[in-house]
Amino acid sequence: MGPSWWQILVVLVLVVVLFGRGKISDLMGDVAKGIKSFKAGLADEDDLQSEPNVVGHDTPGAQARPKPRGKSSKAPRKRKSG
Repeated sequence: MGPSWWQILVVLVLVVVLFGRGKISDLMGDVAKGIKSFKAGLADEDDLQSEPNVVGHDTPGAQARPKPRGKSSKAPRKRKSG
């Protein structure tokens, strides 16, 4: 046998008396915020997984450049003044 309706009602009344209506509604609001945050976290994780992995990707400036013809690559560069 399970608990009867009046036993469930007594337990609910005791919970409301002990915790108050304000605390219960605050608790349920916190639970709802937690669920929303969890869903947002899952959505962010899905977005990160859909982006390509760029580990080890060379930047355009780091690519090998051809050596200039007729000039030594070790020659000092002239600085612009001003």
